[in-house]
Amino acid sequence: MKSKHLLSIFSALFMSLLLFSCSSDDDSNSGDSGTVIAQLETSIKSGNWRVSNFLEDGNNQTSNFNGYVFTFGDNGSITAENGSTTKTGTWVTGIDDSTPKFIINFPDNNGPFEEISEDWRIENSTNSKIDLKHVSGGDGSIDLLSFTKI
Repeated sequence: MKSKHLLSIFSALFMSLLLFSCSSDDDSNSGDSGTVIAQLETSIKSGNWRVSNFLEDGNNQTSNFNGYVFTFGDNGSITAENGSTTKTGTWVTGIDDSTPKFIINFPDNNGPFEEISEDWRIENSTNSKIDLKHVSGGDGSIDLLSFTKI
């Protein structure tokens, strides 16, 4: 019985170490991950945004979002409206291997909103522009997404 209890404690400690361990090879973001995330969360929830750049595998797909106005709610909701169509989804932030992430999810099974439903690395975040990057785990292709405040 005592060994099971010790094993449980050891397992919990080991998982905690894995969860909170940091990698020192990420130097693309200025400041620590918590600061980067706090900046993005403060900015994104204020005002309306548009997709100002979306490159998928080097192909410019920005026009797929022409006319859409994005609103990011305090509750983790996203609304994208263009006057005749409304798309809803969710957003959340997090840290993965000491990399600040912005995770977007639209439930569409196809189309442009499926393509931006990713775990995006936060490259840059200001009060008026957010630059994101996604590297595919499958083929290493790179997608870039930028939101600009309207």
